Amino acid sequence: MNQVHDLDAAAAPADHPTSPRLMSLDALRGFDMFWIVGGSIVVQRLAKASGHPWLEWLSGQMKHVEWEGFHFIDLIFPLFLFMIGVAIPYSLGKRLARGDDRTKIYGHIVLRVAILIVLGMMVNGSLLSYDPAQFELTYSVLQMLALGYLVATILFLNLRLPGQVLATGVMLVGYWALLAFVPGPGHQIGKVAEGCNVGDWITESLVGTWRGHQVGWIVGILGHASTAMLGALTGQLLRSSLSGVRKFLWLTLGGFTALAASLLWSGWVAQQWPHLTLFGVNWTEWPVWCPIIKNRWTSAYVLYAGGWSLLLLALFYLVIDVWGLRRWSLPLVVIGSNAIVAYMGWQLGNGVFRQAAEVFLGGLKRYVGADWYEPIAWAGATAVLWLLLWYLHRNKTFVRA
Repeated sequence: MNQVHDLDAAAAPADHPTSPRLMSLDALRGFDMFWIVGGSIVVQRLAKASGHPWLEWLSGQMKHVEWEGFHFIDLIFPLFLFMIGVAIPYSLGKRLARGDDRTKIYGHIVLRVAILIVLGMMVNGSLLSYDPAQFELTYSVLQMLALGYLVATILFLNLRLPGQVLATGVMLVGYWALLAFVPGPGHQIGKVAEGCNVGDWITESLVGTWRGHQVGWIVGILGHASTAMLGALTGQLLRSSLSGVRKFLWLTLGGFTALAASLLWSGWVAQQWPHLTLFGVNWTEWPVWCPIIKNRWTSAYVLYAGGWSLLLLALFYLVIDVWGLRRWSLPLVVIGSNAIVAYMGWQLGNGVFRQAAEVFLGGLKRYVGADWYEPIAWAGATAVLWLLLWYLHRNKTFVRA
């Protein structure tokens, strides 16, 4: 029996009378989640064991940039939020088409948001300590997925496509302007510095003793919602009557456009030609640049990550849904179709999965040595989780994430 437990908003798109299910979205979600549930740690352990330069470079890509810049791992979170947005026109569009009451739709949305925030507090907010004195309403992946989704669904339900595009642009420009130009202690006009921007000040003031690990997320909701809206706009393109090839071309064009806009807005282009002047002033000194900073989810970061998200989706969509080459994607689909189980399982129980793997792999340590055993053991832990997800997939039990 097909059992679907719809707990939150990153659900794979519901079937629609005029558009087939996007297996590419499940596969891309699985690709994204793979790096969270073991992929990155296996690469890092392989690099340490082998010492090969290319693996060491790849291992570096598995570590977040501390402030300005971008590594591969900095794409994982926004890519997932982007895919949440892609699913919105499918899931909500179907409900609107069949005439569901909007009050019930909003109630379902609020329930999803609340569940994600609670799950986020289980992972990052000390909720499982069962000690209220330790609880933290802190910045977490699931919390920001929930809040970005909340804003995006409200915009989708209340605005037509042109209004959604305008609202996304206003959020991007408005968020940049708030961080760049609102004065306060230590702030420099046009600069985004840690602890010296309006996002950090507001979070510090409002959250107080519940602050935990904070990155100015209250104002930063504008950035997260913009990422989700890029996905929602993409989902509407995919639901359109255009041919598969034309959709691929529009996705590709959108991806490259977003990347170009981010590089221009971030000042990267100006840095390549630093001697140019505008109105008698070196243009690198103009207070208009918006750096690519994941820790503050800046507007240029939204566009840069969004560009790569569009290009990856274009590739997966072309291969899987247009060309129909699907069999290779099953290992990823297994992860992506139960992403919430994969994420929570790994965050709360990766040690258990490793212990289970060591029952079968522990004897290899004497032959391969401690350094090489580490990537083997973590690959085994990832395999244990995958087998659990495969069992759920085989029995058509989905906790939609």
